[in-house]
Amino acid sequence: MLLIQAALAAAGGKDQARALRALDQATGIAGWAVVEAARVVAEASLGDVTTASARHERLVTGEEWRWLPPEHRAAYLLDVARAYALTGDMLRAGRALLDAERTAPGEVHDRPAVRKLVTVMWRSADAPAGIVQLATTLGVA
Repeated sequence: MLLIQAALAAAGGKDQARALRALDQATGIAGWAVVEAARVVAEASLGDVTTASARHERLVTGEEWRWLPPEHRAAYLLDVARAYALTGDMLRAGRALLDAERTAPGEVHDRPAVRKLVTVMWRSADAPAGIVQLATTLGVA
């Protein structure tokens, strides 16, 4: 898991070569779904949202997705929601956020960063209807 953390840190620092190298090394150690989730987050951090989106869709529809613990899936979905929100795609951001809440409500309700994201998202006309309910639940509406 240290390789995954190193990859995400490198991606956050915009060091694509180091991020990809760490993810490639993690492939033989961590499970496929864990590495793919990290690749999505790294690609989004590096600005390649198109590739990240396509990889995300393959990941969440694959059998391996269900093998991840619910908390891990929810945390990942929150990262995806943030990435979509940064690109202005509030519909997909909202869907990812609501999927995270259905998967592990505590991961969503107990994170202060989620409140900020919901505060921005619930005012968007493009956000799914469930975001207003979530905003009310979190006390940000």
